[in-house]
Amino acid sequence: MPDQSLPKARTPETGPGKHEAAPAHEGISRRRLLGTAGATGLVLGTAGAAVGYTSAPSEAAAPLTSLGTDRAMFHGKHQPGITDGLQARGHLVAFDLAPGAGRKEAAALLRRWSETARRLMAGEPSTHGDTDVARDAGPASLTITFGFGHSFFARTGLEKQRPTALDPLPEFSSDHLDRNRSNGDLWVQIGANDALVAFHALRAIHKDTGRAAKVRWQMNGFNRSPGATSHPMTARNLMGQVDGTRNPKPDEADFDQRIFVPEKPQQGEPAWMANGSYAVVRRIRMLLDDWEQLSVKAQEAVIGRRKSDGAALSGGNETTPMDLEKTDAQGNLVVPINAHARITRPDQNGGAAMLRRPFSFHDGIDADGVPDAGLLFICWQADPLRGFVPVQRKLDRGDALSQFIRHESSGLFAVPGGAAEGEYVGQKLLEG
Repeated sequence: MPDQSLPKARTPETGPGKHEAAPAHEGISRRRLLGTAGATGLVLGTAGAAVGYTSAPSEAAAPLTSLGTDRAMFHGKHQPGITDGLQARGHLVAFDLAPGAGRKEAAALLRRWSETARRLMAGEPSTHGDTDVARDAGPASLTITFGFGHSFFARTGLEKQRPTALDPLPEFSSDHLDRNRSNGDLWVQIGANDALVAFHALRAIHKDTGRAAKVRWQMNGFNRSPGATSHPMTARNLMGQVDGTRNPKPDEADFDQRIFVPEKPQQGEPAWMANGSYAVVRRIRMLLDDWEQLSVKAQEAVIGRRKSDGAALSGGNETTPMDLEKTDAQGNLVVPINAHARITRPDQNGGAAMLRRPFSFHDGIDADGVPDAGLLFICWQADPLRGFVPVQRKLDRGDALSQFIRHESSGLFAVPGGAAEGEYVGQKLLEG
């Protein structure tokens, strides 16, 4: 879990235009707060937004709170779900094409999926047989993202269009991979700030699949809900650590260069991947019972940062640059040589950088009474051989955190650029 900062959740007041809030005077088609008998009112959030509940059907519906009205755009230069702020709920699903299904069936499937994603992200019902699960909600920052696995190209006869950057990841010493929960022909990432909106999208995407593909694996995750803290802050993981302090920021000059394939791809990169990115997906189980036996001081030594506020052990606040040479009175490095935050620094890895955008997960208690919990690690980069791989190799060689985590599944997916108006995701590949 490289120590790089996650994009902070954006609000209508602070976001740089990634989300669009519906004007207060406009209704959102079919997604209105329905009157409920017997209730008088409810005040939500620090902003004091009131949502009225009444038995009088003639009264105008109250506007949705900002949580419901926040909207990400489907069409654009890049697919949604990459630079958008962390969402409260997420679903990751991998599909394998059905026997006999090929390029034609894949194109039809991506066309259906793209139209469904466009509608749901706009707060509209799906085209066919909408389940009404999210009937009363707004878009809630819903994003749906699509990617292609290594095996997809052989299944569709498009081997010559497979990017070299999609070559299988090398094996790592921390891997304990379940092959049945790894890889896949197609990958879908769903995120939203409302659990029902996220589930509704998951159900619609699954129904759209029909006989063209079958689910290979599914994973469900969560993050802190926007507005749950008194001020925006970097997320915490299930170890209680501030997680993601050094993430690349969209306003940095080299952000696009690090995260996205150029508009004019370089040699070895197919043209259809222009403005796309590569997602590495890892299910990382946290051995929480072992971790929680450590003192806070010992946990901080493993990470290299204070647990309370995420500041480096060398001093300052969360964003103060880490002093790798600082020693204590005994001459010991203040930030241990094997501390996770030290090892994962881009300047310690030839500038390797990735945009981390994970979800936490908890899938119950296993037969040994141990929580099956951890991180659905998702990182984005222009080239995984220059982003994820060098950092993970270095972690393999001596990260203090490695004894408290276990990598249980893995996938690498090529995520093409965003679809223009009237197009579907992957159209340049499937019809080029």
